[in-house]
Amino acid sequence: MRISMVSEHASPLAVLGGVDAGGQNVHVAALSASLAKRGHSVTVYTRRDNGALPTRVRMRPGVEVVHIDAGPPEPVSKDELLPFMGQLADGISADWDCNPPDIVHGHFWMSGVAALDAARRNYGSGYPVPVLQTFHALGTVKRRHQGVQDTSPAQRAWLEPSVGRNVDRIIATCSDEVFELTAMGVPRSNISIAPCGVDLELFGATGEVEPRGRRHRIMSVGRLVPRKGVDLVVRALRLLKDQGIDDVELLVVGGASGPDGLGGDPEARRLMELAGELGVADQVVLRGQIPQDKIPTVLRSADAVVCVPWYEPFGIVPLEAMACGVPVVAASVGGLIDTVVDRKTGLQVPPKDPEAVACALAELLRDPQLAQELGRAGRKRVRTRYSWDRVAADTEKAYNLARNSGALSGALRQLEGEAL
Repeated sequence: MRISMVSEHASPLAVLGGVDAGGQNVHVAALSASLAKRGHSVTVYTRRDNGALPTRVRMRPGVEVVHIDAGPPEPVSKDELLPFMGQLADGISADWDCNPPDIVHGHFWMSGVAALDAARRNYGSGYPVPVLQTFHALGTVKRRHQGVQDTSPAQRAWLEPSVGRNVDRIIATCSDEVFELTAMGVPRSNISIAPCGVDLELFGATGEVEPRGRRHRIMSVGRLVPRKGVDLVVRALRLLKDQGIDDVELLVVGGASGPDGLGGDPEARRLMELAGELGVADQVVLRGQIPQDKIPTVLRSADAVVCVPWYEPFGIVPLEAMACGVPVVAASVGGLIDTVVDRKTGLQVPPKDPEAVACALAELLRDPQLAQELGRAGRKRVRTRYSWDRVAADTEKAYNLARNSGALSGALRQLEGEAL
């Protein structure tokens, strides 16, 4: 199949750890590569955010990234990109004139808007090319947890459900998302599930291990934004210290890039101010962004990886930690409910509960045997369920369901026309 991926703000070529660069970038890159290995040809359309970027980049055999001029050729927050989706659809539509797809797969709600727009321009209202959608995050969930702090454009409230009801099929990443989608009016029969995956060639339990700065190391990995809950881990660090577990460092990986580095990152400043107020500033290390191929070396150095966001559509970091044999302390939200099995492959805690985080960490740090057992079980679960090859196979099944459904709909329309 010739597959068109649309990922308006999350380029598969981006450096991870910035405000708008995270799990979706990894997902699009890895899924595209795995589909290519299965014999498909993949073109990823994304917005040009740097004037120096070439129009076309061969990412690997079978995968090409196309940078579309949509808005200024500079970084723009994803919540400000909606006005440029028409331009993105223009560029995609023009490229399809020479490179028509068999399948279109949008990633994030605005990509769905652009993908449907481009499909209608090229093929009319009865376009024969199936359009599928992976949302990665839903506005209903974001508004529920962030309230007035939600910076999404107001149009998302009606455009996102419209995308859900107009695409041929939705690929959800976890069971929790299915409930949210059906509440939006999407028929359950139009939803498949294909989770995120992990690169098992890169992430594993054997290999180099970075030296620690203290006896124990706990880690948080990902974008530095309030909803990721890193401040909860800082508070848990103070609670551990109160219990006499004070030879612990918290390594935080992620944050803003640019000339000012973490010094220009408001969340980094907030975290260090909080650590200072709590008397644990000397135990918190903000590493900033590190290359993806270096992350396993750092993960293997940790006693535990903590992932306690307010909400999480899926969460790739826990899978990467589990693949490295490191136990995970995870908030029982979203996709983390599926991936981290409580007391089997990690420990689940209630969201926004630093006391529960501290208790879970204390248990792991005081019981190395339990930590090792959870790490081994987590690694086995990831290798069994979350390889990118398996995720690509599940995605391919969804593509075929959409194609077969589209062919049946087309045949029915033709029969109706002949009957008239």
